[in-house]
Amino acid sequence: MAIGMVTFLLTYFQFQSVWLSFAAALLIGLFAGWMNGVLVVRFGIPSLVATIGTQFFWRGAVLVLSQNKNGSLAYAMPTLLYKILVGKLFGVFPMQMVWLIVITVICWVLLNRTRFGAHIYLIGDNAESAKLMGVNTARVRTLAFMLLGVIAAFAGVIASLHVKFFWPSLGDGYMLRTIASVFLGGTSAFGGIGTIFGTFFGAFIIGAIEAATVAVGLTGFWTQLIYGLIIIISVTMHGVLRRRME
Repeated sequence: MAIGMVTFLLTYFQFQSVWLSFAAALLIGLFAGWMNGVLVVRFGIPSLVATIGTQFFWRGAVLVLSQNKNGSLAYAMPTLLYKILVGKLFGVFPMQMVWLIVITVICWVLLNRTRFGAHIYLIGDNAESAKLMGVNTARVRTLAFMLLGVIAAFAGVIASLHVKFFWPSLGDGYMLRTIASVFLGGTSAFGGIGTIFGTFFGAFIIGAIEAATVAVGLTGFWTQLIYGLIIIISVTMHGVLRRRME
């Protein structure tokens, strides 16, 4: 999210075009995802280890390139890009919500109505079996990482344009919430099981938990505890169900 926005800012200062800046942000997200895919697929590094490692790398790159300075995005407000990404549809519905639905539907189609999605499930269930069935596991896994990189960069642009400002800390603390949303939505930590709409509703529940925790007067530390419990309970349940199925 953050490296995408740094790229957005640097490109705008050079070319004075929000559209070109937006494209550059998505491209760096694509590259970041490809980098993760190469580390995992070509070098056999566990996905979580590779992701955490590159997260530190990109965070360092953000601090170096931005010199840890904030940046205003007020210049983007009069543009069509701003209205498309964070404006109001018919003057009522926030475009962030519209994009959430659009991306959810697109990902559902990819996962459930394409060969790529079927291969994702096969690899998640058993990568060796998928390879024996003729699936190009290296390509599919790399493409999955690249897709996630683009979506993360896209989310960074939307989050920053919404508040009309960029902070180098953009994206901090999102990993725990993301993992909790995915597991709460029914995705198995062991692979092969999960749905897009499950994650969609999981994200809503996680957002509601955060808002409810603040509403009842508890500090933000409680949300961290709740997220941790959700992850532990979800993984434990999937582990128990997996053993029973075996």
